[in-house]
Amino acid sequence: MSEHELEPKAISIIGLGAMGTALASILIDTGNTVTVWNRTSARAEALLARGARRAATVAEALATSDVVNLCLYAAVDATLAGHGAAITGKTIVNLTNGRPDEVRALSTALGSQGARYLDGGIMATPPMIGTPHAFILYSGSADAFEDAKEQLAAFGQSHYLGEDPVLAAVSDLALLSAMYGLFGGYLHATALAGSVGFTAKEFLPLVEPWLAAMMTALPDYAERIDSGDHARDVMSNLQMQSVAISNIVAASHSLGIDPAFMEPIERLAKKRLAAGFGSDEASGIIEAMRGK
Repeated sequence: MSEHELEPKAISIIGLGAMGTALASILIDTGNTVTVWNRTSARAEALLARGARRAATVAEALATSDVVNLCLYAAVDATLAGHGAAITGKTIVNLTNGRPDEVRALSTALGSQGARYLDGGIMATPPMIGTPHAFILYSGSADAFEDAKEQLAAFGQSHYLGEDPVLAAVSDLALLSAMYGLFGGYLHATALAGSVGFTAKEFLPLVEPWLAAMMTALPDYAERIDSGDHARDVMSNLQMQSVAISNIVAASHSLGIDPAFMEPIERLAKKRLAAGFGSDEASGIIEAMRGK
């Protein structure tokens, strides 16, 4: 028996998209009694064949288990509406991507109904669930996390961030922002290179090591950001880098590539320059993002 099978529990999963199905599957694999509900009931069939139990209604899913995992594309409030009595005394683990204002409102509402709320940010794709590459961010009730952590560990590495319920949601969105920025930069770069004949496969050996090398600058940027000192030991000042940024935008226009990805960076760089920080490191662009 694995470490995640020491204390099997009755757990409900509400929402069986690709991610909800992956979560339910790993909970079944680790010996838990899993009850599932989905608006389209046919999505539960494969899990039922593997031993899951079907809940006919949301109320039944809530009543069956003390720990209820939500994995919905949206409409969390609508799904739980009218089920206040069934929510009392439950641990609700919300693994739905959402905004911090939505999370705080939901946490408050469920708390007023006597539930313990734990918000989660899944940093993985469905096939990664249950592998060492998956990690999940959690925030909210410390007691709820402590009681459920063995089962939650089955999904991937668990990172409990604190009792403020919005910590996981903001961190989730922040990490996704970094990812989309990386992907967006890669796509724009590949489009730009492609305009003069490079295929994506031909360009990849150039861009991949370049991005890997640039990632090594992040610890230095983090120190500058935390200290607020972007003028210390500058190696590549914003004045110089802003020229390159503007050249990227201009070249994109001339080569028929939409520069929409780069234009916000150009705007922020110019804002920082106008404030008199051209001799600072480009890390100072964060101050323009913060409205300073």
